[in-house]
Amino acid sequence: MLASLSSALGLTLLFSACVGAAEPVLPIADTTTSPHAVLRPIGVEQAQWTDGFWAERYRVCRERSIPTMGDIMESGRYKPFLGHFLIAAGQAEGDYHGAAWNDGDFYKWIEAACAMLAVEPNGELRAAVDRSVRAIVAAQRDDGYLHTPVLIRAKNGDPTAQPLSDRHDFEVYNMGHLMTTGCVHYRVTGSTELLDAAKRAAGFLERAFANPTPEIARNSVCPSHYMGAVELYRTTGDQRYLRLAEHFLAMRDLITDGGDDNQDRVPFLEQREAVGHAVRANYLYAGVADLLLETGDPRLRGPLDAVWRNVTEKKLYVTGACGALYDGASPDGSAAQGEITRTHQAYGRNYQLPNTTAHNETCAALGAVFWNWRMLLATGEAKHADWIELAMHNAVLSGVGLAGDDYLYVNPLRRLDPEPADLRWRRSREPFIVSFCCPPNVVRTLAELSGYAYSKSDDALWVHLYGANKLSTELAGGRLRVTQQTDYPWDGAVTLTIDECPNAEFALALRIPGWCDGATLQVNDEETDATADANGYASIRRRWKPGDTVKLDLPMPVVLLESNPRVEETRNQLAVKRGPVVYCLEAADLPAGVRVDQLALPADAELTPRFEPDLLGGVTTITTDLLQRDQQAWSSLYRPASADPGERVKAKLVPYYAWGNRGPGEMSVWLPRD
Repeated sequence: MLASLSSALGLTLLFSACVGAAEPVLPIADTTTSPHAVLRPIGVEQAQWTDGFWAERYRVCRERSIPTMGDIMESGRYKPFLGHFLIAAGQAEGDYHGAAWNDGDFYKWIEAACAMLAVEPNGELRAAVDRSVRAIVAAQRDDGYLHTPVLIRAKNGDPTAQPLSDRHDFEVYNMGHLMTTGCVHYRVTGSTELLDAAKRAAGFLERAFANPTPEIARNSVCPSHYMGAVELYRTTGDQRYLRLAEHFLAMRDLITDGGDDNQDRVPFLEQREAVGHAVRANYLYAGVADLLLETGDPRLRGPLDAVWRNVTEKKLYVTGACGALYDGASPDGSAAQGEITRTHQAYGRNYQLPNTTAHNETCAALGAVFWNWRMLLATGEAKHADWIELAMHNAVLSGVGLAGDDYLYVNPLRRLDPEPADLRWRRSREPFIVSFCCPPNVVRTLAELSGYAYSKSDDALWVHLYGANKLSTELAGGRLRVTQQTDYPWDGAVTLTIDECPNAEFALALRIPGWCDGATLQVNDEETDATADANGYASIRRRWKPGDTVKLDLPMPVVLLESNPRVEETRNQLAVKRGPVVYCLEAADLPAGVRVDQLALPADAELTPRFEPDLLGGVTTITTDLLQRDQQAWSSLYRPASADPGERVKAKLVPYYAWGNRGPGEMSVWLPRD
């Protein structure tokens, strides 16, 4: 039904969104009036990618990802996403067959579509959103309950189909995404139809959890409902939704039989380490950060900061990915045997970062983006934007193919042929994954990414992400329009031109990435101080005028990285990084018969970057000489070490996010250090 969407992009549809108004139409976490926010967001529609890296990824998202995913949702080719709501509403016949969280996947696609509509109104896409909203509203019960697996079973005569009877059924997760999507839909279209459905769902949860037992309190798997309830409060101004979000968090203290898989073994305020299912963990931290922004509760900051340090110092992949293990036990190795619980998609132990068997679900990296964005708004600290940048350029973008219509669920850092063990989830992208939570999550984030590029305070514009775009927003003194020109991330030269500005002094605060050494800054071609402050931003405060230019240069030498020696899987290995982009070696760039695991990287290797416009959509590659060792096939687990220095092999490294786009083949981020 959406097959011709890309050809219809020029259509104009008049609807009640006020794109370009003084206040943002579609902010990511609307802290415009949040009393404890340091920064306020811009709207997705206020910064629009113009050319280069993110403009191309946005174009693919608009022209390919959203239409093809919309067709999947409507056609029922794989699973009846829209169809489930029609069945639940009595408008079609059938059973539920899909994952318990598929309702949430459908809501995320609607959010992505609305983000596109905020930037570029389109009749066909709007009609698809309208059909979806009508089906959702028709399926919702009068009391606000909406979870199609249970509704369909009840409609088909199953007497056991009761709300909140299975703590692992993702009911609250789905309704949390409904709340968020209802807010987005309202902000973009002006229609209250889906927002009212979200309010009814929140009312159901308010009543269901009014007097919670320890058992019902555990209905919080993958807690998107914290973010959803807070955003509903921000949208409506109704304090009951903020109180509901606080109640969700307080309920966790009632749980007596919890575990680390759902981060409820100990109360949140006692947590100091990231444990268990990484998606659930990061959603929890993002939701608590939302509460911090609204309440300023000082007790929340301690756990959030401690867990953030634990991840970034001991559990984060070089690509910004997290959630190392398919399955594990937590706390692993504890003498307190009664505390050990099974964990899935787990953060794992400190320094436990396998490569071939890395899980690294795309949603976990996205959850980290949501968490860090909220922490950035709360603190103004660039370290949170650094993680967003790292994840988006590597761990998130690897989850979607360059064509925009095939996806990865897991994101390993090494792929061998054959693999050392049979593992769940394929190591190649495919158009549909049975666990379809990641594809619409990637798509909505790419559709909204321009909203992460900047934020504001009363007298400052903060620049977080670099990419060619045009910004039009409001500061306290009036309209501000800025053009950003850059070939980032392939080049570190960034030029900001003031096109229109308030007639008052204000600051431009530019993030100096943590990976950068030796940044330089010019205003109207005159050198100025590029030293980052304690929060990681170089600020220029002055009375600006149209035509003023700011030139930021971020040197991007190729860097060889080594890991802490406690990371056993990468000890004595090297990874290659340039700017925010992590590189990998693919078999496609090696001579025939040479295997990835035969190659070593000399620590003094000459590494030469070169932009190749016709490769992988246009990327900077890095050429070097590797050493081919262990050319004989292994026939045993161990053998005597060889003193053979090996033969030199010309090789080319490509950005990790683009791996696997030239067919199946071996790949590795980490290479043995010669």
